[in-house]
This record gives sequence, C-alpha cells and structure tokens, in this order.
Amino acid sequence: MRDNPAADVEKLPQPRSGDIEVYSPEEVWALVRAAGSEQDAVIYLTAAFTGLRRGELVALRWRDVDFAGSTIRVRASYAGDAVTTPKSGKVRSVPLAPEVASALAKLADRDRWTGDDDLVFVGVLGSYLDGSALRRRFDVAVKEAGIRPLRFHDLRHTFGTRMIAKADIRRVQEWMGHADVQTTMKYLHYAPRPDDARLVAEAFRVREVSVSSQEHRT
Repeated sequence: MRDNPAADVEKLPQPRSGDIEVYSPEEVWALVRAAGSEQDAVIYLTAAFTGLRRGELVALRWRDVDFAGSTIRVRASYAGDAVTTPKSGKVRSVPLAPEVASALAKLADRDRWTGDDDLVFVGVLGSYLDGSALRRRFDVAVKEAGIRPLRFHDLRHTFGTRMIAKADIRRVQEWMGHADVQTTMKYLHYAPRPDDARLVAEAFRVREVSVSSQEHRT
C-alpha cells in the first residue's frame, strides 16, 4: 500500500529560537560517503551545494542541468503527487559547482533515464522519487556518517550560511528563490566578519593623554 501522499509534502520549518542548524563541509562529505546508493550521494551533495528544496531536486530534469554554462535551472517542484512551479513562483538559476557537475556527469552514465526530459533523480521505472522514503534514507545515512541528526531541509540552510559569507545578499536571495530578502537576511548572522571586533575596539578606544600635557595643567 502506498504511503500517505501528504507525507511527500515538504514540511515547513518549525518556528525556533532563530538559530539555524547546518552542517560543516566535512560533515556534508561524510554524509555523501555514507549514502546508501550513488544516486542518494549525488542528491545530498546537490542539495548542500545548490540550496535546492527537496521538491525541486525531485522535479529536476536533465534539460535543467547546463554543464557548459555551469548552471542548474530550477523550473519545477514536486510534492503530493503534483508538479508545481518553485515556491517563489519563478524559474531561477543556481551555480553548478565543479564537484556537483562531476557527480551529476557520472550519474548520467547510467544505462537509462538520461534523456533531456528524464528526471535526474529517479524512482521506480524512472518515476518521481518518494519524498518520504528519501527522507528516511537520509536519516539512515546521517547515522552511518556519525554526524548530527539534522533534517534534509538543513542541507538547504547549509548552502545559505556558506554562501552569505562569499556572495552579496541579493545574489544569495536569487539563488535560493526567496521572494523576500528578509528571508535571506537570517543567514547574515552566520557570515564571519573578522573585522567587526576591531571596529568595536576602535570605537571605544580612549585617546592617550601625554604626561607633559598633564604636568602643564598642574
């Protein structure tokens, strides 16, 4: 009997204290190595390196992967047995890092399901992946890797926190498909600013008074 279709719907992040839990690059690679299959390894890597939502990964087709242009075009999302537009309602482009490009190219060497209209990450007989089953396999891989038990969605947060330290906020907003820049701004707290401590110190620095000037006043 098939799982409840509602189980495939990506759950909205639960309200928390404001903290975002993310993986380090070393933890991402540990997760990839612990994956139960080559396809799962590639989907974990792609999720962390592109910030695509789970439904967007499930809906990704080979025509959306532009190896020559080093870009992934996010055109659709899949959840609850339905294909929709991305959450923002707009098609967007995301950079295709060399590591992801290599992993996807290797995945494209499989015997079938490699045409432009075929799904990149396939389920039974080339159909859409079961989102709830993917989540369960992710949890198993997390345990195998010996890393913190975060959510699949936190791979997206991992991308956001890593990229906000390297790119301007508008670009990160575009890559992640946020309709409101305020959503992207939550990642700013995770951007390292090594000069901030120096700026505070300079702001509160007391100007030294010379001994000679003190003697003159007396």
